Amino acid sequence: MRVDLFDFDLPAENIALRPASPRDSARMLVLDGADRRDAIVSDLPSVLRPGDMLVFNDTRVIPAQLEGLRGEARIGATLHKREGLRQWRAFIRNAKRLKDGDRIDFGAGVFAVAHDRAEDGSFALSFEGDEPVELLLERAGTMPLPPYIAGKRPTDERDLEDYQTMFAREAGAVAAPTAALHFTPGLMAALAERGIESATLTLHVGAGTFLPVKADDTVDHKMHAEWGRIDAATADRLNAVRARGGRLIAVGTTSLRLIESAAGEDNVIRPFEGDTAIFITPGYRFRGIDGLMTNFHLPRSTLFMLVSALMGRERMQAAYAHAIASGYRFYSYGDASLLLPEGHVA
Repeated sequence: MRVDLFDFDLPAENIALRPASPRDSARMLVLDGADRRDAIVSDLPSVLRPGDMLVFNDTRVIPAQLEGLRGEARIGATLHKREGLRQWRAFIRNAKRLKDGDRIDFGAGVFAVAHDRAEDGSFALSFEGDEPVELLLERAGTMPLPPYIAGKRPTDERDLEDYQTMFAREAGAVAAPTAALHFTPGLMAALAERGIESATLTLHVGAGTFLPVKADDTVDHKMHAEWGRIDAATADRLNAVRARGGRLIAVGTTSLRLIESAAGEDNVIRPFEGDTAIFITPGYRFRGIDGLMTNFHLPRSTLFMLVSALMGRERMQAAYAHAIASGYRFYSYGDASLLLPEGHVA
């Protein structure tokens, strides 16, 4: 499909630079079958049905943004994906000043050697020393805010908490699964009281999530792989919900992409551990989920293509036009949408 079919104009004032406070006071645009209505996230218990299940991503964001020197050249690195015990793939700023074998000083006693440059301009960074890389990043790294926020203000102490979900346990993401940022312990208690279940899986979100689609046609776009895991017990719970007539609602596109990677043609979700580069565009048949809670996405992005696949491109263009006109806040720190297509997937 042509990528320009997924374009739209977004005023800069609609881009959120801070999250709502409290988190569950964010607005929520509900598309339920043919119905569209405005709500807030704390309304979720009354919008969903007893027996439904929300599926969260428990990945934890690491301080994956690094600034360093190769000689006198300033080098910026955004870690993207772990490739080994001490090796990470990284997107590099000022990459023209870097070549295979160069040693980068990231400060605070943190050094890495760049090698294995890829076609996309990224390098593998092998970190020196014996300390766990996570400890090195705590010393030298900063939270990797999305470029549309970082370009407007510096990262600060508030982001250490704001850019982490209440479910964050498994360290390894370089971007937050932002739909889950809206949840609070109070909201989770209200959902449980209503009979709405929850489960977690793990997908380590990579920096590739922020890369623009540069191709003119979706068939020419190459997705970056991300590592995820659904264990057998979780897969059994997900399947049991659907078997008894409940709906699986993915909280965030990361949860959705992992579930769909684990679901077979028979709509059964199986245990999964490994990389996924699934790219969902209109025409895709969803096999594992019955709905999606997600934030508002960038124009021409793979994620806007994904929600268009779930609800229909024209429907989503109209919904986004309504959201923009109504002052909804967009992107990682912005408001939410709840997308419930007509009928069950299974």
